[in-house]
Amino acid sequence: QVQLVESGGGLVQPGGSLRLSCAASGSIFSGYAMAWYRQAPGKQRELAAGITRDGIKNYATSVKGRFTISRDNAKNTVYLQMNSLKPEDTAVYYCNRHLTSTFFPWGQGTQVTVSS
Repeated sequence: QVQLVESGGGLVQPGGSLRLSCAASGSIFSGYAMAWYRQAPGKQRELAAGITRDGIKNYATSVKGRFTISRDNAKNTVYLQMNSLKPEDTAVYYCNRHLTSTFFPWGQGTQVTVSS
């Protein structure tokens, strides 16, 4: 069973940057499209960015041009580079499968707080 461990969050000032990592156990990682999701307080979880197994990327309108998703199949890891962060990016960030309704067990996520 795949386990997902997110890391790299923290407190950052508006305009700052963070790089999130998601390490997945299991050798089948490379066969899946993956995505970063985020959930702000009092809101539903939403897709932030996704990447197919072939490297095709898509982004939520709110993060396009500021966030970059990437993956390293050899390391079973998905990354999210976040630049020009805004207070509205504050959320818990999770990674999981993309383009499906069948998800892996959710990890604990990593908290991103953008505040001065």
